[in-house]
Amino acid sequence: MGSAVPLAAAVSPEAAGLVVAALAVAGAYLLPTPRARAAAMLLALALMPVLLLAELWDSPALRGARERPLLLAAAALTAFTLAVLGALLLRARPRLLPLLVAAALPFRLPVETGGQTANLLLPLYLVISSGALAYAGERLRPGAPRGQEGPKAGRVELLVLAVIALYAAQAAYSSDFEQALKNVAFFYVPFALLLKLLLTVTWTPRVARDCGGVAVVLALAFAAVGFVEYATRQVLWNPKVIEANQFESYFRVNSLFFDPNIYGRFLAVVMVGVAASLLWSRGRSSATWAAVLLAVLWAGLVLTFSQSSFAALLVGLVVLGGIRWGPRRAALASAAVVATAVVALLAFPQALKLDLGSARSLDDATSGRLDLLRGGIGMFAERPVGGFGSGSFSERFRDREAVGSERAASASHTIPITIAAEQGAPGLVLYLLLLGALFATAFAGMSGARGPAPPELSAARAFTAAALAALVAHTLLYAAFLEDPIVWVLLAAAIGLRVSAASAGAGAPPAASPAPVA
Repeated sequence: MGSAVPLAAAVSPEAAGLVVAALAVAGAYLLPTPRARAAAMLLALALMPVLLLAELWDSPALRGARERPLLLAAAALTAFTLAVLGALLLRARPRLLPLLVAAALPFRLPVETGGQTANLLLPLYLVISSGALAYAGERLRPGAPRGQEGPKAGRVELLVLAVIALYAAQAAYSSDFEQALKNVAFFYVPFALLLKLLLTVTWTPRVARDCGGVAVVLALAFAAVGFVEYATRQVLWNPKVIEANQFESYFRVNSLFFDPNIYGRFLAVVMVGVAASLLWSRGRSSATWAAVLLAVLWAGLVLTFSQSSFAALLVGLVVLGGIRWGPRRAALASAAVVATAVVALLAFPQALKLDLGSARSLDDATSGRLDLLRGGIGMFAERPVGGFGSGSFSERFRDREAVGSERAASASHTIPITIAAEQGAPGLVLYLLLLGALFATAFAGMSGARGPAPPELSAARAFTAAALAALVAHTLLYAAFLEDPIVWVLLAAAIGLRVSAASAGAGAPPAASPAPVA
């Protein structure tokens, strides 16, 4: 039957290891004692490089490492030494963790192996490793408390763990196990550990403001690089963007990001944060600076020509307006913007090179997304129960649609479609449940954003809710949801700020939150 899930006669050791890693992550949240949770965290952290090396050792990507084992050992020793030094720093100054995470979030460094280049979040992985070692060192040291500490994992955390466990299990029958392994090793496991670490932070408006300040400084620096790229007509990297710029009538920039859409997404999130500070500002000077920042960042965003980032920014601003002035006014304003856009589209379709009567024109205008959507829906219809397996969309789409280029189908560019095609109904249901829990947490008690809560706390909570909405909107037009570390940081901030809001509502200062999650 077309809907049957192909089960392997024997699960490979790597697939079994992936499930063990997912269980170890769950143990870091759910085991009853701090010591046990710390040990589970270290196990999950250690399994990832081991599984990656086991799967990729014979591949061309690791040819250079196989030929130079001493260099590989030196790189591993250097990484471990840096992680230990970072752990010592975080043990001495634990308040630095969210700031270091904010500083490392956007940086993807190109790593060449065997003639292939991968853009990896190496600075963020280093911060996560240091945080995990500091967390474990505090709880595994002699004399550390042995009993239960901190509140239990909430609904959002439990759903996140369920998503990771299902993804790891469905990798066993994937036609592209290597891609599934990379997603788990590079994104799901380290980011789940990051969420756990950030939940140990007491999230106050000051912590959120400091992290936002780091993000603004980075955004301005990235925008400056983008301006230079546009002025010189020289993109730093990404051969696909360089090639496209030679043939299109417009010139896209990507700054220090590999992808203009990821660059645009980062700018959109930062702009939502600046807009939140503007809406809750109590001084003319602060409002003026916020307006200037928005103007500069908007100029940077325009040069990305990222449709998905423009849409994400619009969603974020509408949500901010709804929180600040009420849903009715925000709905009226958004309806006016949409109406204006529709009128412009109908009046001047040539400006967008769009023929409204041609499906091919619509597909070209959306960078091939319509074909990807159709293909993904067809894959889900063929196997609605279990899908084709985690990470398999690209490989299966190319096979079904006879697309030769690997770049032609890296993802469906619509996260629900990708999940449905790869994981079937179970994955889609978990995704929807996670979204519901995520927004329920972010918007809980948000009426207080217009009430007696401190303005700084109101602005911080409004930002996390609006930024999460913006990111979800972005994933409906582009790839990467849980693969984006910004989602996990915002989720941790939303949970922590909700605790602070509850404390403030009870008459306690925001900093007097319950004991952090252990």
